[in-house]
This record gives sequence, C-alpha cells and structure tokens, in this order.
Amino acid sequence: MTAMTGRAAALPEADLYERVRHHVPAIEWPALAAEVTAIQALKRRRNAVVLAHNYQAPEIFHTVADIVGDSLALAREAARTDADVIVLAGVHFMAETAKILNPGKTVLIPDPAAGCSLAESITAADVRALRRRYPGVPVVTYVNTSAAVKAESDLCCTSGNAKAVVESLGVDRVLMIPDEYLAQNVQADLPQIEILTWAGHCEVHERFTADDIREARDAYPGVTVLAHPECPPAVLAEADFAGSTAAMQDYVETRRPAQVVMITECAMADNLAVRNPDVAFVKPCNLCPHMKRITLAKIRRSLETMTHAVTVPDDLIAPARRAVERMLAVRP
Repeated sequence: MTAMTGRAAALPEADLYERVRHHVPAIEWPALAAEVTAIQALKRRRNAVVLAHNYQAPEIFHTVADIVGDSLALAREAARTDADVIVLAGVHFMAETAKILNPGKTVLIPDPAAGCSLAESITAADVRALRRRYPGVPVVTYVNTSAAVKAESDLCCTSGNAKAVVESLGVDRVLMIPDEYLAQNVQADLPQIEILTWAGHCEVHERFTADDIREARDAYPGVTVLAHPECPPAVLAEADFAGSTAAMQDYVETRRPAQVVMITECAMADNLAVRNPDVAFVKPCNLCPHMKRITLAKIRRSLETMTHAVTVPDDLIAPARRAVERMLAVRP
C-alpha cells in the first residue's frame, strides 16, 4: 500500500476516494464525501437515479452516478429506468430528453443554466423555415437540441449513431442540423448522400485546430490522437481515430495505447484515467463551462428540494418523443 493509499484509507468514503484520489486532493475530500453520503441517502429516499454524462467531473462521475455514458447511452437508459426521479448531471437538453422519454417521472437538473451552444444555435422556427426551403427533405436533428427543435424533426441522432441514422433513411438528400462539423464529417463517410448543413458549432470542439494535434505529436512522439466528430474536419484528418465519447472509451479500453490525446472535453480523459491507470493521458483538451456548472453540492440540493424540475409542453412531447424513439430504434 502506498503512503497516499494509506492516508486515503482513513478518509470518509475511503473506497470512493480511491477512485478519484488522482483528481481530488485528500484535504478537500472530507467535504465532498459529506455531499456524497447525503446524496446516496437522498437517492434511496426519493427512489432516484443520477445519470451523468462522460464530461462530468470525476467526483460526480465515479461516486454518485448510477448510469454514465454519452448522450445516446443516457437517452437509452432514461427510457428504461424504473426510478421515480431522474437527476441529470449534464446539460439542459439531456434533461429535456429524459423528460420526453419519461413524461410521468420527475426529471431534475441541478443547475438550469447548464446550457449548450449547439442547442442555442437553432430554433423550431428555423427548422420550419428549412422545411419550406427544402420541401420533402428529411430532417435529422442532433440530440443536442431543445425539445421544440426535436418536435419539428423526423428523427434525432447522436455523434455515436449519426452515420447509421442518415443511412437508415434510404434517401439521397438529408438535412442534418445543427452541428455543421458533425454533418461535414458524416458527409465524408457517406459521399453518395447530399447532406445539407446548419452553421451551429460546439464551443468546446470548434476551438481545436489541426495545429493542436501536430503540436501534441511533436511533444509526445508516438501518441495516439482521438478526436470527437464535433471537431472541424481538418482536426479529424489529423487524428488516428474519430468517434463519440463512448467510441473513444472503447478504443482506449480495447486497444490500450500507451499515450493518448483526447481531442474533446477535459473530463473525458480524467474519467477514463481512473479506470485505465496504465494509459497516459496528455493534453490538450478544452473545458465545457456548462458541464462544470453541475457540482456535488448542487446535486444534493436538487434532491433535497426537488429542484429544478424539467418541464416539456404537452404538445411537444409526442412529436419530440417520436423523433428520439426513431433514433433509438436505429442500430449500426
């Protein structure tokens, strides 16, 4: 047992601290452990589950989350849960998606200001205008959108299943909104289909450049570069692999590269490092300010006060749910 592990053994919730000790200083843990203990008790009392996105901080992801994953995994699990209360440790559109799939359940988001640049880049009125401009062209909407936008769409997609969703339509022209770079990257894989785009971008992934990757390769010879498909096409062209956060995780856990650069949100590498101590994760990465609005203290307060409850207008639930369920029915 190392000296650090020995000190950790004397801390509250020591088994959980072992998972995050490389990211949380021992001096800070007792205060966080009190939040963790309270959250676990509240979950039992409320019959609640915490769904956490891969971009959540390790102290959330590895201590209080019951279900973790990318947007597709969280959507699938939200549709299956028998809990009475769902706490979404992520951003607002994810909580809305959970509510769309569980209209009779209470869905809470610990901070309603946890938004998304992609979701804010397009409105339902924009979708209606696109339909008028391109009559008869099916609309595939990224799950990173509001319930109102989903309700105007034919079906949704995530970065993990976008290619399969577009192919499933069996047409030669598709509107794919709002992530321009995701659409362009899917277009590169499906040249036989014309993909019409919208100029929406993720504020985390749009900042990456091909130079970032070249600099990483210079600094870490032999490093493996994994990039998210919300990045510009020039970034993916420089990467060794491109895929959703779930696909990145699978790559790391099955191929075991010695050194990895994750061209995505910083917490992704932090969370993978906990389960893969033999893999060296090196920078660069970018932080999502919206994801970081979610904290253990806010999750605890959310369960104590049953706030902030997510609502979706009744007239939007059925069409939005249809678009999401059509996505969930698609298999690669």
